[in-house]
Amino acid sequence: MTHRSHIHFLLNGQAVSVAEVCADQTLLDYLRLNRRLTGTKEGCAEGDCGACTVLVGRLTDGGLTYEPVNACIRFLASLDGCHVVTIEHVSGPEGRLHPVQQAMVDHHGSQCGFCTPGFVMSLYALWMTTPEPTETQVETALQGNLCRCTGYEPIIRAAVAVSRYGTPSADHLNTERDHVIARLRDLQDRQRVVTGPADNQAILPADVDDLAEVLLNHPNATIVAGATDVGLWVTKFLRPIGPAVFIGHLTELKTVHFDDGALTIGATATYTDCQDAIAKVFPHLTPYWDRIAGWQVRNMGTVGGNIANGSPIGDTPPVLIALGAEVTLRHGTTRRTMPLQDFFIDYGKQDRKPGEFVESIRVPSPAPDQRDAAYKISKRRDEDISSVAVGISVTVTDNIITEARIAFGGMAATPKRAAAAEAALLGQMWSEETFEAAAKVLPQDFQPLSDWRASSDYRMLSAQNLLRRFYLDQDDASSDPVQLAIA
Repeated sequence: MTHRSHIHFLLNGQAVSVAEVCADQTLLDYLRLNRRLTGTKEGCAEGDCGACTVLVGRLTDGGLTYEPVNACIRFLASLDGCHVVTIEHVSGPEGRLHPVQQAMVDHHGSQCGFCTPGFVMSLYALWMTTPEPTETQVETALQGNLCRCTGYEPIIRAAVAVSRYGTPSADHLNTERDHVIARLRDLQDRQRVVTGPADNQAILPADVDDLAEVLLNHPNATIVAGATDVGLWVTKFLRPIGPAVFIGHLTELKTVHFDDGALTIGATATYTDCQDAIAKVFPHLTPYWDRIAGWQVRNMGTVGGNIANGSPIGDTPPVLIALGAEVTLRHGTTRRTMPLQDFFIDYGKQDRKPGEFVESIRVPSPAPDQRDAAYKISKRRDEDISSVAVGISVTVTDNIITEARIAFGGMAATPKRAAAAEAALLGQMWSEETFEAAAKVLPQDFQPLSDWRASSDYRMLSAQNLLRRFYLDQDDASSDPVQLAIA
């Protein structure tokens, strides 16, 4: 297969071609060090504070979608074929302030100003899609932006007021949209990209079949989808990741569709990509989904990556295991499917052979008498790591529990089902006493460790209380149990 040795993309409307791109080179370093675009700030270097927020435009079925992302953990190689927009590109004609910027000034939304560019970029993305946001929508959009001095109230007032200063239809990202789409389509040459030195090489397969071939030749390469985990390997642990195979651009793996009574999620579908389908098929997961990190991370992080990395505190495995999910892996032209709960073998070890990759996740839709819930305990509401996460799925027939699936994260070396607690529920009446009994046997399932996130005693008590909460939430709910489980 022919390949090229450079990446190409648009940066603030200008064509850019970069050769010798290392696997671990971040977008933030490129912007600040190579392009001197220093309006984008470096704060936490882990995708947590939002000071480095930029917009990334990518071609989708709906045309061109701009999303706020964290430049500090977004690798430069992953921007091939995209349009990157930084704070320097938001100003109006003759350098006039953008409506978002002017609203921030007028409503006193900036003091030291270090975090302000990131806030502006997040609010810019919100304004483009939701010109008249509610305060709740603003708060959700700003989950990934931390303010240390101004306070959020004036920033929220500014966000609500932006449309008094201008309309999205007149913004240059909209007026130039067709032109940018055409230019980005010209960049989609369907070639494999191989760039950077041999020991730090970045490889972008042309398609999924090419990905399978690349991994046969590089079976131990680091697979990078959204980089919300791998990015920290580089910025926090200084770990080498080369050669790295980037897959976030593979549209074949981004599909999210419902058929044959199940939702199928492609491995590179982001949390944002899945959000509408999740809300429709599994409404109990809607508030849980909003608790996964901040907007920028949800625009980058993938469900497939969250599973493939095998973290014991990953957000999605517990809830998907409880729903009976299956995972499909591919090695060359061969595929195999297994229950998701069997994919996790031990701490840092998954049932994935060298050269094999997660292709999709299939989640069956709830049965009419199925009651579901998902809960997450973390130090901050939108934290992307949790002390305890749980998915609970219980089938109740004539007030008798006929099926129970309870899966916890953060309680063991892997996401794991609570077999003893499930057994305590099966065949029993739906009652507070039944769930109290299940909570009391939970120590038979887990002996959680103590670490900086939480002590062993705290984890166990939290897990037991979540079982009790599930009963109380469901018992207070209306007659449609599938719709009302609360995260």
